[in-house]
Amino acid sequence: MTVHLLDANVFIEAKRRHYAFDICPGFWVSLDWHARDGNWCSIDHVRAELERGQDDLAEWAKHPARSDWFCSTNDDDVVAWYGRVMGWVQANTNFTSAAKYQFAQGADPWLVAFAGAKNMLLTTHEGLVPNVRNRVPIPNVCQAMGVPWTDTFDMLRSFGVQLTWSPSAPPGR
Repeated sequence: MTVHLLDANVFIEAKRRHYAFDICPGFWVSLDWHARDGNWCSIDHVRAELERGQDDLAEWAKHPARSDWFCSTNDDDVVAWYGRVMGWVQANTNFTSAAKYQFAQGADPWLVAFAGAKNMLLTTHEGLVPNVRNRVPIPNVCQAMGVPWTDTFDMLRSFGVQLTWSPSAPPGR
């Protein structure tokens, strides 16, 4: 099975929208299960980004049982790939200087570099955006660098995850 490398927005969007902890705990249980099985991981930069949120998602990411699921980017192959990624972004005349700067400040270039170096499938909510100028979308970089990417829904399907409902007493009863 292909190992998925998860972008911060997979966690953030899940928490804020479709898979909030109180509405869809099965999503989070499935993430735990599949991480223990080696089907996905993320990187240290993503964990740091999640922990800055100081909310229930930050607490989830900080849990000691999840520390191994956020891999270090301090690896010669990853650093070499990072240089290639940033070289491509900086040479691309389509992106504004501000977009290049913003991209360099976050986890995104490290995600593409880690996925490329480790031959992983980068999972993100971002989509390919041709001719974009004011930001650097991960899929645009992935396409240029030959790194495969997908979205959360396809990841869940590949894991065979089915989130079901069961009746329970309404809150307050």
